[in-house]
Amino acid sequence: MGKKTYKYDKVLCRKFGKRITYLRKEAEITQEELAFRANISPSYMSAIERGITDTTLSTLKRLSKALNTQITDLFNFK
Repeated sequence: MGKKTYKYDKVLCRKFGKRITYLRKEAEITQEELAFRANISPSYMSAIERGITDTTLSTLKRLSKALNTQITDLFNFK
């Protein structure tokens, strides 16, 4: 039985990826540096920013810490 992907999930992943990219650039760090600080692989970091993968709560926590922000700020899509 395959995993069903919903259109909303893809839209959310893209918005989240754009938000991470924005916050990373605001912090003036490279994608590789953010991956290092969050203890994830550079390829996984790239997939998150491109919005092609979903992520876990533990990764959200590490990203927010690496970006020196609150987890809720990662979802501020305004």
